[in-house]
Amino acid sequence: MSTPPPFHLAFPVTSLASARAFYGGLLGCPEGRSSEDWVDFDFHGHQIVAHLAPEQARPASAHDVDGDAVPVRHFGLVLPMPEWEALAARLRSAGTRFVIEPHVRFQGQPGEQATMFLLDPCGNALEFKAFADPARLFAK
Repeated sequence: MSTPPPFHLAFPVTSLASARAFYGGLLGCPEGRSSEDWVDFDFHGHQIVAHLAPEQARPASAHDVDGDAVPVRHFGLVLPMPEWEALAARLRSAGTRFVIEPHVRFQGQPGEQATMFLLDPCGNALEFKAFADPARLFAK
């Protein structure tokens, strides 16, 4: 299987300084180009762009997924399990307040996965997940 192309995601933020601290500082995403109104980050090889648009930043609604209130509007990464565990530990050490604490959902089912949700300082929801068997990502 070939390597998938990187995705590009633009999203609103209320503060570029807060976005830089969160994505660059806490998550360790290298900063790319920027202007007075936006900044892009290398999100594990993908380009995400924080656009200063406070009027568009809003909390996401939620749906029940395996007993968790999952923010509907979210983005994130599927990481190898050791990277997911290291990130969960780093976020906990930093005192991160999780929307959904790191845990395993869909236990014993084909889609069993480790997951965690958190908000950036501007209210954007992120999910980081991992599979014990990465080949189960799309398992039914």
